[in-house]
Amino acid sequence: MLKDLTVGKESKLIFLFALPMLLGNVFQQLYNIIDSIIVGQYLGKGALAAVGASFPVVFVLISLIIGISSGSTIIISQYFGAKQYEKVKRAIDTMFIILFFSSIIVTVIGISFSHTIFELMKLPEEIIGDATIFFNIIIGGVVLLFGFNGVSAVLRGLGDSKTPLYFLIISTILNIILVILFVVVFKWGIAGAAFATVIAQGVSFILAVIYLNKYHSIINFSYKNIVFDKDIFYKSLKIGIPSGLQQTFVAIGMMALMRVVSDFGTNTIAAYTVAGRIDSFAAMPAMNFSMALSTFVGQNIGANKIDRVKKGYIATLWMTGFISIIVTLSVYFFGEQMMSLFSNDHEVIQIGKSYLIIVSSFYILFSFMFANNGVLRGAGDTLVPMFITLFSLWLLRIPFSYIISKQIGSDGIWWSIPLAWFVGCVLSYIYYKTGRWKRKALIKYPIIEEIPIVEKLPD
Repeated sequence: MLKDLTVGKESKLIFLFALPMLLGNVFQQLYNIIDSIIVGQYLGKGALAAVGASFPVVFVLISLIIGISSGSTIIISQYFGAKQYEKVKRAIDTMFIILFFSSIIVTVIGISFSHTIFELMKLPEEIIGDATIFFNIIIGGVVLLFGFNGVSAVLRGLGDSKTPLYFLIISTILNIILVILFVVVFKWGIAGAAFATVIAQGVSFILAVIYLNKYHSIINFSYKNIVFDKDIFYKSLKIGIPSGLQQTFVAIGMMALMRVVSDFGTNTIAAYTVAGRIDSFAAMPAMNFSMALSTFVGQNIGANKIDRVKKGYIATLWMTGFISIIVTLSVYFFGEQMMSLFSNDHEVIQIGKSYLIIVSSFYILFSFMFANNGVLRGAGDTLVPMFITLFSLWLLRIPFSYIISKQIGSDGIWWSIPLAWFVGCVLSYIYYKTGRWKRKALIKYPIIEEIPIVEKLPD
């Protein structure tokens, strides 16, 4: 069901729109957690470290394309808010053409250079083989990943966050069943975990396409009637390239951080992988409310209702701030028990526990930063957030993680994370207060200056 976010109580709309996305990501992260538990318990900490090391590389290859498609999502939400449905359809078609051809390029590049990339990251020799196998299978199915994420992004842009949830649940359940079958029963090793992910995403994507073609008039995935719109494509690039470059440099930054982590050996890589899984789970509320806020902002800017944007922003700050405090307390007090689910290795558990205690204390900064960026992205202003993110990551987090870790060990890597969040939060808020993002809207309305009314004085 497509949802008009330009009318109604702002906090209620954003909460109800974010909730299905949050539940969907709970299921998705639940798979990631169960997958890591199975890999860690049945294949050992080396395989667990290999899986963790491969994800930053996957992220590097897909982030630019995902960022460009996010530009299409913003265009879709603004056209939908302006009730320009023919342009909505053209924007959807154009996005999927971009995703299809990009997936072919990404697959070829990824498989050709995977082993070399892992060698450059200085991974321990004992995990490079498993990391290469896992990565090649995942990147070989990237066309299905792009397709599935593309469907979800389109529906969110149109105000429908429930339908992606249903297909994400199907994908997650199938994923869990297959990873148990392939790894535990068939003994396929780390390749089994990768095949489970690819197959589950592929099945869910096909089911989503069948469903949408049958029940959604605006969305029709027919290669015979698909239209490539050059104007929308260029607008997508203008909005999406900053987000894509931001995500690409963030992904490269994650590889650089993995290079720092690798200096401390397999135990630290495994702990970083596990703690990162828990950390990703804890970060979901802030990220999903930010995505909901972006769609809310996009539709209301498209409908020329700027006053609702600030109300939605304030409501999001209150909601994510409250949730982040609860999440912080949960991770802080039960982090060690969470780590023990993935590994029985005492050193891995203690290193991961230290990560969680340091990072979880600052989740409220993370939530505020994402709320700020949610407004800017929804308005189509993606260039400044890109520079803020790159500054926080490359000039603060990566250098500090290297410098401090040389003095106090792996804890120095973990302390660099909240430092980057703090700077990103402050800079994004300052830019939000300037109001310049209001000028970036795709849908332009004439600015009508108010003429002061002068009352006639009595004689």
